Amino acid sequence: MKILVLHGPNLNMLGRRQPEIYGTMTLAQIDEQLQLAAAAAGATLLTRQSNHEGVLIDTLQAEGWDADGIVINPGALTHYGLALRDALAALSAPIIEVHLSNVYRREPFRHTSVVAPIATGQIAGLGWRGYLLALDWLLHGR
Repeated sequence: MKILVLHGPNLNMLGRRQPEIYGTMTLAQIDEQLQLAAAAAGATLLTRQSNHEGVLIDTLQAEGWDADGIVINPGALTHYGLALRDALAALSAPIIEVHLSNVYRREPFRHTSVVAPIATGQIAGLGWRGYLLALDWLLHGR
């Protein structure tokens, strides 16, 4: 089983950027937890973070066609990343959209996701553990 985990803009700053909202775990620590969970299930996990929409799209086009599942935190691309949305929509793998904070308790512009209509599910507000829940569902819950 092959799972892609994509992290959008500014997620490389986790642990330093607004820890009261996003927590103190770094992206490297989150990816390490995901790798451990995937390895325990015998799955291959590819993680990628970029501040550039095109890099995320290139990753989907190169790796997504044979992926069994995709976990994505699009960051700010959630609200306007139409090219990213189209790249995701082209794939047949289930997609779980993850947000560390509860975006629906924050500013109104954060309430709209262009990814949500094509995602299988969405997890928001559970911190870094939301990634683990998404991975667990892809590995065991379907």
